[in-house]
Amino acid sequence: MDQTRLGSLIESSANTLIGFCVAFAAWPLVAWFYGIPFDRSQHFGIVLFFTVLSIARGFVVRRWFNGRLHRASMALAAKVDR
Repeated sequence: MDQTRLGSLIESSANTLIGFCVAFAAWPLVAWFYGIPFDRSQHFGIVLFFTVLSIARGFVVRRWFNGRLHRASMALAAKVDR
């Protein structure tokens, strides 16, 4: 069964939300380790920016693969039916 666009968006968003939490927790440790100064508003803004990009990327990649896999399965089914 194909995943709907809304289903793809929800799954991609949930996956990315987990990534947001991990990145938000990890960035202060990374910044401390490398001696990078930052403030909380910069921290939140940067993580949010990359989270939005990640949701868009995940959605596009999932839809592209879903379409390609559907076409490939239909082509295979047509060959088997011959």
